Amino acid sequence: MRIIGTSERNSDLLEKLVIIWESSVMATHLFLSDEEIEDIKKYVFKALQEVQLLLVSEDGNGNHCGFMGISGQKVEMLFVSEQKRGKSIGRKLLEYGMEHYSVNELAVNEQNPLAKGFYEHMGFHVYKRDEFDEQGNPYPILWMKGSQEA
Repeated sequence: MRIIGTSERNSDLLEKLVIIWESSVMATHLFLSDEEIEDIKKYVFKALQEVQLLLVSEDGNGNHCGFMGISGQKVEMLFVSEQKRGKSIGRKLLEYGMEHYSVNELAVNEQNPLAKGFYEHMGFHVYKRDEFDEQGNPYPILWMKGSQEA
């Protein structure tokens, strides 16, 4: 697996990343209905275009299998294809971001305990909780910082 930073965000790449996003969300965000996922999906392409830094992971065959968006030192998005979950792709993306871009903050849905556990395993801890997500939906958000920020 290799991780590449991409400054060129053509439609073909972004459409592939939206597919990864959807497969990941379907597998991990069990608190969302299919209708809610479709509604959120409308904004993913634009978010991928606008995030400050976009890192993409590729497998040995050059297939995209995950991505992470970073703004400043904050992880804005981290998703791994459902088919590639459990293969250390998320860990490698996060470690790369921590090492090369000093990533030390992120937000995660409280109703996604696997993600919360993953980030805790990676040295992050909850420092704040919001009752609603950024769109005002009743999905609590946990704000986490890396342990070096304690």
